[in-house]
Amino acid sequence: MRIAATTTAAKSERLPQPGNPPRRKRARGSRGLRSSMGARGGELRPGFCPEPLCGACGARGEPLRDGPRVGAGRRKRCSAPEAMMSFEWPWQYSFPPFFTLQPNVDTRQKQLTAWCSLALSYCRLNKLYTMTVAEAQESPLFNNWKLQRKLPLESIIVVLEELRKKGNLEWLDKNKSSFLIMWRRPEEWGKLIYQWVSKNGLTNSVFTLYELSNGDDTENEEFHGLEESMLLRALQALQQDHKAEIITLDDGRGVKFF
Repeated sequence: MRIAATTTAAKSERLPQPGNPPRRKRARGSRGLRSSMGARGGELRPGFCPEPLCGACGARGEPLRDGPRVGAGRRKRCSAPEAMMSFEWPWQYSFPPFFTLQPNVDTRQKQLTAWCSLALSYCRLNKLYTMTVAEAQESPLFNNWKLQRKLPLESIIVVLEELRKKGNLEWLDKNKSSFLIMWRRPEEWGKLIYQWVSKNGLTNSVFTLYELSNGDDTENEEFHGLEESMLLRALQALQQDHKAEIITLDDGRGVKFF
């Protein structure tokens, strides 16, 4: 910003010329603010967070390690998944005390219910099935960089255990360092798969696991891209209902539907 001269001429206000609208004075620092506000303040360069205050990446206002100069500073490239740009965070996510589990039993239970709901919605939107605790700890799910608040590790474990009690999570190792999160339970996935089989007249057909989860025929189905660990659990649920049998093929495992 240019430093104004201290002369009397510089201090005097200029009268607008006939036919020209008067100029508005720009507020101090407005250039940097407009540039950092994304769609509200003008066009934002491609590849950078479009949110004026991104709750997922906290891009605006941070000292910027990378990315081109924007306005008076630099803007950090958004580290959040693209899908998170359309994710509607619940109101609690913008409430700092939400990131501290409260000692009061009733309040704490309400917090845990809200955290479980948020975790399932987050993983469903991003199609996450398996995670490590370390990955969860660093994800936007438990970190609000805009508020500079994060759920402590011990509280994250409490939330994950609550999900396990509800049947939405399974630990994958004895050390509880990785887990399978079930925003849709195996029997629910099995039902969706069997509906597709019945609708297309594919009973008595044999599929490899890859064909089911990644084949062209299932591209428009909800279970397309389903991780193998979850797919196997879904097929096991169907096997218990005598609707399918998991078999061994030359190139791996497969399934036959009845």
